[in-house]
Amino acid sequence: MDNYRVLVAGKCQIRRDIRACKVMFARLTRENVAYPLWKSPRVGYLSYVPPETVEVRRSTRRRRTVSAYRDGDKTIVLLPAGLSTTDEEQWVRRMLDRLAAKEQRRRPSDDDLLDRALELSARYLDGKALPSSVRWVENQHHRWGSCTPDHGTIRISARLRGMPGWVVDYVIMHELVHLLVPSHGPRFWALVERYPRAERARGFLEGFSMASNGSPEEC
Repeated sequence: MDNYRVLVAGKCQIRRDIRACKVMFARLTRENVAYPLWKSPRVGYLSYVPPETVEVRRSTRRRRTVSAYRDGDKTIVLLPAGLSTTDEEQWVRRMLDRLAAKEQRRRPSDDDLLDRALELSARYLDGKALPSSVRWVENQHHRWGSCTPDHGTIRISARLRGMPGWVVDYVIMHELVHLLVPSHGPRFWALVERYPRAERARGFLEGFSMASNGSPEEC
């Protein structure tokens, strides 16, 4: 029988098939914990996980592989049943690091956005769209992106952070074309469609908007 250990805030409960241990996580990270303390086994992964639920699932069907994924506000870590407690802490810490690194790659900085915009312009627009800046903004709640052609500035809604890179690229591409063509006419869409995943990205964003707000949003 598979064994599940659920780590959340509170106390422990034990059932025949589920062992649920509830732990309050401290707000410690690599940035605010000194190296010797960080490496101490007394710190472990429980100390730097944000206040969320980490569910450790041990399976007799799993021999060697370890994996982890986000499920809403909790993280699921899948481990072999025979792993020791010490190895469990090491593997959970390692998998949480990997997830964080992967998510960070999907949350590029403003400089990363500008570099990506220039690359997209060179690839699909013959380098004609040259933005002066591309940055994340927190105040665009009904648009995915916007631009000011006179200044060459592009703003990308922070709600796109964490979405697939090809979706973010589409929004950047959309705004790049606006630097060349202000209106949404045939020439505008012909240039946007040079991006190979344009139609797929529009469908993704429309589906996300409908699920969240009940209506589609614009770039």
